[in-house]
Amino acid sequence: MARYLDIHPDNPQPRLISQVVEALRDDQLIAYPTDSGYALGAQLGNRDGRDRILGIRGLDDRHHFTLMCKDFSQLGQFVHVDNAAFRAIKAATPGPYTFILPATGEVPKRLMHAKKRTVGVRIPDHTLVCAILEELGEPILTSTLILPGETEARTMGWEIKEELDHVVDIVIEAGETPAQPTSVIDWSGSEPEVVRRGAGDVERFEV
Repeated sequence: MARYLDIHPDNPQPRLISQVVEALRDDQLIAYPTDSGYALGAQLGNRDGRDRILGIRGLDDRHHFTLMCKDFSQLGQFVHVDNAAFRAIKAATPGPYTFILPATGEVPKRLMHAKKRTVGVRIPDHTLVCAILEELGEPILTSTLILPGETEARTMGWEIKEELDHVVDIVIEAGETPAQPTSVIDWSGSEPEVVRRGAGDVERFEV
């Protein structure tokens, strides 16, 4: 059965944040709230985490995973960002955007897109997630919690606990969670391409 942790959204309890980080380091899978719905998360070095996420979501190897990063400096360790992208992404973060960029050697190959060698990255505007990332000291391998046959991310921790009780290890509750997904910008080429229109304003990325 999954542990259910009720964490304060504005003043996360350090003891509970430490429990989440210890679980991630122990190769456990978490369901956690973000600024764009719930997500599934695992440590980068968790070899089973990727497969567990794909299994829960009913996805194949073509899925683009996202690295949830605490700041722009950390993001820059895991993806290649040219000058034009640098300015635009820095101006838009933290916020509800996911950027698809060429991965650096710091990203395990199993986490990259199989053909493109790209990975998604994002910097959340969410107190709880930032607290977890700060203590963890590295990005969280993440995928939006959209179950097979559904089109929107889950937003209620107790519902997730009921449905995924035996396939995740921790479910975090932290108050109201917005349902609107991030806007996805593919910047793996010379110009940005808007892949999904979500919560973030995409006009600045439309050529």
